[in-house]
Amino acid sequence: MLSTEQKQHYIKNGYLVLGELFSAELMDKLQKAAGQIVEQFDPDSTRAVFSTQDQSQTRDNYFLGSGDKVRCFFEEEAFDNNGQLKQAKSLSINKIGHALHVLEPEFKAFSHNQTVTHIAFDLGLVKPQIHQSMYIFKQPKIGGMIRWHQDASYFYTDPISVITFWFAVEDATIHNGCLQVLASNETYPLIEQFKRYTDDSTELVKLSTKPWPQDEHAHALEVKKGTLVVFNGLLPHFSAANLSDKSRHAFTLHLTCATSEYALENWLQAKASPLY
Repeated sequence: MLSTEQKQHYIKNGYLVLGELFSAELMDKLQKAAGQIVEQFDPDSTRAVFSTQDQSQTRDNYFLGSGDKVRCFFEEEAFDNNGQLKQAKSLSINKIGHALHVLEPEFKAFSHNQTVTHIAFDLGLVKPQIHQSMYIFKQPKIGGMIRWHQDASYFYTDPISVITFWFAVEDATIHNGCLQVLASNETYPLIEQFKRYTDDSTELVKLSTKPWPQDEHAHALEVKKGTLVVFNGLLPHFSAANLSDKSRHAFTLHLTCATSEYALENWLQAKASPLY
């Protein structure tokens, strides 16, 4: 499915943008399905938020137990000083994770479609399998910043094989917090590894002294609804806070080769779902 030129771009740069690969109607179906999950979610059932700013502390059971479930996580700025939501529930959720590809029919069908399968093979995945799925809202005004990171830190395999599939459910721009990636084709080592220990404590372990890129050295991936961005596990990337009045919905999958050794210290240990 991918051309030789597209494969070479991915190998050289660590990522590939496939503009408007999926129809707006299909993205609307995912958005509607996510909305229904949020509608059924009881906001008083948890106050769990999602953040990448401080991952050195023990994660709560709600997050660590979500690998084989569908759970909603709030934006950090969703609550006031009294612990009450500052806006409607539908505008307060950071993301839904992490087994949409297994438990929700609309997302399961999309995650295992032939286009995803062909691209996974074209990018070199052997026996591709899905470990995690997330629906990300990047809410207007309060959509939090996601710091520089590499996805192999959270899905470590030997050899490293994780590939991220990032689908734009809505237009993503510099104003509403689009993905930003390392602008050069410089090779980065794995800088950190997020480990979960047997007592369910977690730690973000530093593996390299190499500094993260400066924000001004990033390339903003402004993409249209229906676009697929794929990138390898070592590509440094981040997204700025969404201070605009427009959300930036996206759906993501993290895939690895079944032939690689999946680390026992990875936070997510739910059984992987074969792609085909």
